[in-house]
Amino acid sequence: MTGRSIAILLFLSALALGVFLFKTNSIKLDSRPLGFIGTPAVEEELKQLENPPTVVKAVYATSWSMATPSNLGHLLDLIDTTELNAIVIDIKDYSGQVAYDTNIQALEDYGAEDIRIKDINSLIKDLHNRNVYVIGRVTVFQDPILAKARPDLAIKNRAGATWLDHKSLAWVDPASQEVWDYNIAIAGDALGRGFDEINFDYIRFPSDGNVDLLVYPVYDKDLREKQEIIRDFFTYLRAGLEGEKISADLFGQTTFQMDDMGIGQMIEDAFIHFDFVSPMVYPSHYAAGVGGYNNPALYPYEIVKYSLDEAIRRRGALALQDPEVELAELRPWLQDFDLGAIYTGAMIREEMRATEDAAGENFRGWMLWDPSNVYTSAALNP
Repeated sequence: MTGRSIAILLFLSALALGVFLFKTNSIKLDSRPLGFIGTPAVEEELKQLENPPTVVKAVYATSWSMATPSNLGHLLDLIDTTELNAIVIDIKDYSGQVAYDTNIQALEDYGAEDIRIKDINSLIKDLHNRNVYVIGRVTVFQDPILAKARPDLAIKNRAGATWLDHKSLAWVDPASQEVWDYNIAIAGDALGRGFDEINFDYIRFPSDGNVDLLVYPVYDKDLREKQEIIRDFFTYLRAGLEGEKISADLFGQTTFQMDDMGIGQMIEDAFIHFDFVSPMVYPSHYAAGVGGYNNPALYPYEIVKYSLDEAIRRRGALALQDPEVELAELRPWLQDFDLGAIYTGAMIREEMRATEDAAGENFRGWMLWDPSNVYTSAALNP
């Protein structure tokens, strides 16, 4: 029995309890008997890509881009004419809104659906017909909609008001099993519609704001460390989505930081529970002095290579501890936006080269991030 299998068995009973609590707390997904809470009640069988690529080269797309014909057309043309073979689409973004009509009653009750993509099933089918691997992105603990609908799950300040980060966005408690179940339900619905993989982001405690004011409705710092909470969430997530492809977005610094940085993220925990680990190794996001560079953004190859070398070293050490454990593959997010430096096609290619050089025969691809979804075609091979 592998390490991952043992973890799943330990948490199956907790998952069953979580389903019960989720149902008995006036959160009804639909009227069907529940086995797995994320199973969608779709009218037809919607399949995942039959032959998914072993090396994924993806771009990120907001739900707004996917709903806008001109933006969608641009992205599809880019995929059709370059080495790209995958796309990451927001399902639930920073707003907490889910971008299409699900079969989850709780989302309707909470006003958590903003139907930007009118026919998600047809969109996925079209992408699959183009042989495109489709990844759905779910922002987890940064969730203003759920925080508003369920203030009992929202992180508060000392005055009792909902705490907001630097972008004036609310968060829900990472220790809440109801929050875990809510996001598993959303992921399960998406997988049932043919999404090939679910990519989980903001799987951490908040860091961007006055964290000294935080008051958690569930988490008790005197009883458990943040890392334990996030690790338990990973285990619970893996059990709830057993057999499905899932990936984890982590801070780039998790590749070389040896503590959880106060947010609960340790790369070893992600390696054990996911299929892919995606550190956001954006050179612009590294502090001055990392790698010996005053402005790391100017050194895309060096910073990405350093980060991934460290991640691979730690993955190797984990494998030596338990050769039976199934560990996630590395597939990083790379920078395709201007911050700290003007990112030319050549600089983006340097990030890609660093990823390949670090991974060697275990190269599993990369994902490009640009919040505006305007990608540098000069960085992409035809």
